Amino acid sequence: LATCEMCGMVGVRDAFYSKTKRFCSVSCSRSYSSNSKKASILARLQGKPPTKKAKVLQKQPLVAKLAAYAQYQATLQNQAKTKAAVPVEGFSWGNYINSNSFTAAPVTCFKHAPMGTCWGDISEGVRVEVPNTDCSLPTKVFWIAGIVKLAGYNALLRYEGFENDSSLDFWCNICGSDIHPVGWCATSGKPLVPPRSIRRQMTEGKQSIFLRNFFFPCYFKVSEGMQYPFKTSMRVEVVDKTHLCRTRVAVVESVIGGRLRLVYEESEDKSDDFWCHMYSPLIHHIGWSRSIGHRFKRSDITKKQDGHFDAPPHLFMKVKEVDAAGEWFKEGMKLEAIDPLNLSAICVATIRKVLADGYLMIGIDGSEAADGSDWF
Repeated sequence: LATCEMCGMVGVRDAFYSKTKRFCSVSCSRSYSSNSKKASILARLQGKPPTKKAKVLQKQPLVAKLAAYAQYQATLQNQAKTKAAVPVEGFSWGNYINSNSFTAAPVTCFKHAPMGTCWGDISEGVRVEVPNTDCSLPTKVFWIAGIVKLAGYNALLRYEGFENDSSLDFWCNICGSDIHPVGWCATSGKPLVPPRSIRRQMTEGKQSIFLRNFFFPCYFKVSEGMQYPFKTSMRVEVVDKTHLCRTRVAVVESVIGGRLRLVYEESEDKSDDFWCHMYSPLIHHIGWSRSIGHRFKRSDITKKQDGHFDAPPHLFMKVKEVDAAGEWFKEGMKLEAIDPLNLSAICVATIRKVLADGYLMIGIDGSEAADGSDWF
């Protein structure tokens, strides 16, 4: 056996480099030679007598390197475990509106949105029961708060009894699960406890007045408005975002505010998703594409997965009936259409296919793919 004089590698002597078998490779031989020259020059500059064989900085053996690296990795893992998680704060509409004195568009402007038709019943001054954060009790307690300002679904609330003191004002979603009408605590057996800051000023008489006079007029409408017909695990047909000319099967992964997160059925890691409103014309019941003659990408999954079920046809937005008996669209006709890939552009387009129930397939002139994969 032999030991490399440069890196410390131990190996079979016959496999080593050079006649003297001092190095395990050409690179070690060159590195040794280079370092020897540097050491010799440094010695002369320092006035030391030249030596026959200059000293070379020896590298650690490979086993020692591997051990040191393993220890380094273990240290990093321990640090990651012990390091406290740094909370990531999301965007706060309330703070953004308040700090810039902006005005939010009211919910009533969006008729398709949850509570859009009855949001007028919610206004500043309405009282609700919310969790009391100014309390040292170990259990969750509630107190009455009034709406100071509205910004969409968000409300700036102030605990009852604080009058003009805004020190504990807070923003919350008025449709959240922790917002209840006044009287809810009494009927649900939940404790109604004043905040510590004003507890001494409160009397039983004042508390009873609050319970009698303030209420949340449309609480039940809010509860109903947050119920959606689409449920998770429902299967639908949705436009293929990579080929607008066809649809494919997707599964409802989550429902938030009437909007559906759809995951294409073939996506194993659920990263291939698509967001749309539950009344969007881009989604349809299973079998819709075949019924009107639309292109459809067959799923690679031959068997429906456990727990998945087809969404009933009545949940989808109904299309107005059209009378195609007289003058009607025909293939090759020209028209103007918004380019789906550039919504700011209105382009000359051509009707490429006439489907059933009044549906058309359209291509943008001058930019169509030869196979029609960009028709919409």
